[in-house]
Amino acid sequence: MRVAVLGAGAWGTTVAGVLAQSADVALWCRRGELAEEVAATRENSRYLPGVELPDRILATPDVAVALGGASLVVLAVPLQQLRSRLAAWRPEFPDVPVVNLAKGVETATGQFGTEVVQDVLRDRQVLALSGPNLAAEIARGQPAATVVAGSDAAVATAVATAFTTPQFHAHAVTDVVGVDVAGAFKNVVALAVGMVEGAGLGANARAAVLTLGLSEMAALGGRLGARPETFLGLAGAGDLVATSTSTLSRNHRVGLALGEGLPLADAVGRAGGTAEGVATAPALLRRDADLPFVRDVVAVLAGERSPVAAVSRLLSAT
Repeated sequence: MRVAVLGAGAWGTTVAGVLAQSADVALWCRRGELAEEVAATRENSRYLPGVELPDRILATPDVAVALGGASLVVLAVPLQQLRSRLAAWRPEFPDVPVVNLAKGVETATGQFGTEVVQDVLRDRQVLALSGPNLAAEIARGQPAATVVAGSDAAVATAVATAFTTPQFHAHAVTDVVGVDVAGAFKNVVALAVGMVEGAGLGANARAAVLTLGLSEMAALGGRLGARPETFLGLAGAGDLVATSTSTLSRNHRVGLALGEGLPLADAVGRAGGTAEGVATAPALLRRDADLPFVRDVVAVLAGERSPVAAVSRLLSAT
């Protein structure tokens, strides 16, 4: 089996390492110097310092080389860049299943990740991988579980099998909508939970905000046709807890900084990397206006309300 992983950030590189335990992996790197570093040192020092990458990973800056002969393609591109990247790459794409790792909502269209991929690639089987999956832990061999969601149960099962290792356990599901909703919404909740912690509002407020976020996530999913059980599973509550409570989460770190009083630009800069919740929150409101939890988070991001005032409003809405 040969897999192409397009995107060599922390999560893309981690997934390449997982897949390389049972397959040959071509890892597309946006920067040629990163591909050279991985080839020479077996390390991605910027995103995964100290993690040795398997020899079965071929790093390349040439997307045609990465896609050549692939029987599975994994997209590890930030969501807001996904459409433009795919449009450029489409002529090179083989007719094989495509797994999207990006979580969020496209600001221009209000589409979730798998919807963007399907919109551009049209006739491919598009799946989503999501769960409580902090890259730094998985890259170092710590145990984790995830779900692979696809509308075709047989394809989802085959892809989940390809991802499964003794440390990383992938489970096939068919609720693609629910997994997309959960993957996007949990980043917004992580911002809010981080605000609670940064402002020093205590464990009770943190638990309440986390629970209210899960409730609104499930309500949105229900309106879009998702299954209720998805939001109590790995892609829902599991990913929500991991992203909202770990300092490894960029969304959580941005929320912490906002809670401490930093303006948004400074909070994002301190967190480092892409915090998808910042773009996802206002995009979710454009998709569905009946999201009071999200509306309060957006007000903080826009500088219209303090984190303390936003949390007070969230708690009073119960």
